[in-house]
Amino acid sequence: MHHTGREWIVDAYGCDPVRLADPASLRALFDAIVNDLSLHPVADAVWHQFPAPAGITGLLMLAESHLTVHTFPEHASACLNLFCCTPRAAWDWEARLATLLGAQTVRVRELAREYATVPAIVEALR
Repeated sequence: MHHTGREWIVDAYGCDPVRLADPASLRALFDAIVNDLSLHPVADAVWHQFPAPAGITGLLMLAESHLTVHTFPEHASACLNLFCCTPRAAWDWEARLATLLGAQTVRVRELAREYATVPAIVEALR
């Protein structure tokens, strides 16, 4: 049986440093992604705020896999990662990050993450 997940690796530049250091702004970002893509959190997000001028790291475990953000207010940038093991519609990362974080430039890399159950390997592990 063959399955394919999707992973988005997203870099946002020229962001508003105030929003990158603001936990409420990042919670709103996670809420927008979860709601727009109909994702299913399995627990509350975990956040770590580094001492200024550094930013915040957030992790949200999903039934579909995970969502992370790492912000760098001192560089006006953010790095996001979303992995979904089930199909999802495209999300307009550029427009949404411009609105939510003030991003001027967004680079999105979308990867197909293939995983499979290979009978010979399963049998060998028994």
